[in-house]
Amino acid sequence: MPLRPVPSPRGLETGSLVQNVLQSLEDLKAEEIISIELAGKTTLADTMIIASGRSNVHVGAIAESVVRACKDAGIGSPRIEGVPHCDWVVVDAGDLIVHVFRPEVRKFYNLEKMWSGDRPNEAEARRS
Repeated sequence: MPLRPVPSPRGLETGSLVQNVLQSLEDLKAEEIISIELAGKTTLADTMIIASGRSNVHVGAIAESVVRACKDAGIGSPRIEGVPHCDWVVVDAGDLIVHVFRPEVRKFYNLEKMWSGDRPNEAEARRS
């Protein structure tokens, strides 16, 4: 069954949610944290955060911390996928999507390349 999007509560600013989540990632020593603005690129979310954990246990702990930060910010129950394996965990908090990977899984999927900047084919098409 496909997941329905999680609506953001009224009055909650995505920017403050992003800051809370980024702080929780730093507190749990997540590695290679990046934030990608998606507004204008997709309707999935306004912001995507990608981070890495050193092990499956670390990835799971980071994801739990992200869920807690979302709940503290007023997001009822963000959707979470990827547990108990914790190779790649996704937390969907409506206007914010957080991906937490083990390093080798992150390298394989390379979401940063997919979602940031011009895709090579688009740049080529513009030059033609």
